[in-house]
Order: sequence, then structure tokens, then C-alpha cells
Amino acid sequence: MSLSMHQASVPVFVRLLHGLKGVLAKGAAHAEAKGFDPAALLQARLYPDMFPLTKQVQVCTDFAKGATARLAGEEPPPWSDEEKTFADLIERVEKTIAFVQAYAPAQVDGSEARDITLVRRGQSSVVKGQAYLLEQAMPNFYFHLTTAYAILRHNGVEVGKRDYLGMT
Repeated sequence: MSLSMHQASVPVFVRLLHGLKGVLAKGAAHAEAKGFDPAALLQARLYPDMFPLTKQVQVCTDFAKGATARLAGEEPPPWSDEEKTFADLIERVEKTIAFVQAYAPAQVDGSEARDITLVRRGQSSVVKGQAYLLEQAMPNFYFHLTTAYAILRHNGVEVGKRDYLGMT
């Protein structure tokens, strides 16, 4: 039995987004327990030229939402990036989980050869669905997910691999 496009995307996004939700909850609890402003973590970066935690979460969720919609032949809805608190970020992750889970296998499966049109910096490009998922969407999703986790871990939040993987 082969792996379908739905199996390679939706359950992966959902499981890891649950992990991200848990890691964010631990970040909020850490700031409260230590008595410092949560904004310090929300604006933390691994390096000055990298996005802060808040933007890492926004981009991560955008890739999950965008990939799923595009593979289903739809344009992903734009979401404003106005999250300012851990609760806002957790709500965005929950919204993304619900959005991604709403796609049935029949909507995503068979999208391997579907043309996916991407617009970046005003330039359009077309890639096939499988190449888009495996070479662009998933690597970017993982990058921003991992960076969000690393920012919190670097700043003393007690999280581990099981948290990252959504196994706690």
C-alpha cells in the first residue's frame, strides 16, 4: 500500500501542531512561574536576523494551512498576524488544526501532479503537488516549528522531544 498525499500531510501537521500547542502552553506557564513578562519569550529570537517566536508560530501555521488548501486545489484563506499573547498563539494553532482536519482524504489525495501556483515577492511559479509538499511546504513547516521549540528551550522552558512530537 502506498502513502497517500493526505496521509503524508494532514496527520503530520495535526500531530505536530498539537505538540506546538503544548510547547506554547509550557512557555506561558514558565513565564508565569518565573514572574517575568511573557512578551520577553514571545519576542525572543535565536539570532538577531531571525523571526521572533510569535512570527515563527505564524509562519509554521501558515505552511500547514496553505499546503493543505493548495493540495486540495483551493486558495488558503489569509489570516491576520495579530497575535500578541501565548493565548492568541495557542488559539491560532487550534484554528489551524481545525482547518487542516476539515479536509477529507478525497480532497487531498491525487494531488501529486496537481499544479500548485505560488506567488512570492510578486513572482509566480508553478510546481507539482508532490514536489510542493515534500520540497517546500513540509521543510518550511518543520523549520519554523523547530525554531519555535528551540527559542523556548533556549530560554529555559522545560520541553523535550516528546513535547515537540506531541506525545505528552
